[in-house]
Amino acid sequence: MDGFTSGAVYALLALALVLVFAVTRAIFVPQGDFVTFGALTLASLQLGRTPGTLWLLVGLLIAVTILEGVAALRRGEPRRALTTAATCLGVGLVAWGLTATLTPLKAMLWAQMLLTLVLIVPLGPLLYRVVYQPLREATTLVLLIVSVALHLALVGLLLLFFGAEGARTPPFTNGSVTFGNVTVSGQSLWTIGFSLLLMVALYVFFDKTMEGKALRATAVNRLGAQLSGISTTYAGYVCFTLAALIGAFSGLLIGPNGPVTYDSGFLIGLKGFVGAIFAGLASYPLAAVGAVLVGLLEAFASFQFSAWKEVIVFSLILPVLLWRSLTSHHLEEEEA
Repeated sequence: MDGFTSGAVYALLALALVLVFAVTRAIFVPQGDFVTFGALTLASLQLGRTPGTLWLLVGLLIAVTILEGVAALRRGEPRRALTTAATCLGVGLVAWGLTATLTPLKAMLWAQMLLTLVLIVPLGPLLYRVVYQPLREATTLVLLIVSVALHLALVGLLLLFFGAEGARTPPFTNGSVTFGNVTVSGQSLWTIGFSLLLMVALYVFFDKTMEGKALRATAVNRLGAQLSGISTTYAGYVCFTLAALIGAFSGLLIGPNGPVTYDSGFLIGLKGFVGAIFAGLASYPLAAVGAVLVGLLEAFASFQFSAWKEVIVFSLILPVLLWRSLTSHHLEEEEA
């Protein structure tokens, strides 16, 4: 059951990685850092401390205000610059006000979880605007290098904000349920249930809404989507927002399972990446299945070969990459 629980979280991360890569051609290495931010931000709120995530959000809002303001003024659009500044100021005031109000009160767990999402989800589109949007014409290799650099920067900020000590968040509910000879904790059921619910929500979003269909069109052919009037920049904002939401929510789900430290995100994200590689970074269902297999294999390895579990899990990627390299045809990068 532990394998299914971990696999459900890895599946969410794999879906986010496939989404970001399909739309922007960026392998989003910092996806696991959103998980760490989610768990450690909630842990700080539990202790009645203001999480450093708030200051990262404020810093990115200031950076976006400057970037968008300068760009709007160069285009001769001062009203747009004022609108952007007012929007960023409003988001910052809401985040600061909620944090300043709820943190000393040590509010109920569900309120702290919502505040955690309020602080982390905006980081996705803000990071896209500051880091990736200026590089939307860059090659996949350049985007990968930038992703690694961004991951290292976020890990440094996590260490600065939360320290080197690990933290564990409380479970959504205590107790367990017995199915025959198998006893399942309530947190495992919440994790699997929320993961399935989020996957269904993503399916409805991509299949039933115009924004989701625009993302799918951009993923299939960016140039064709642009010629059809779909803004690839807007698609980038949407997919990074979803990536931040999935990462933060995954942090809330995985936080009660064990201590999360400032550098836990890389390993967690890498296991989601292994699942995404199963699908060739192209198929959402296959990515989910691959990630669940990773979770099951990790659970089996933890039981039989605990000292070698990481080696066994990451060794999976080698035959898959070899198989992909032999069966895939090389395509020239699409001109944006």
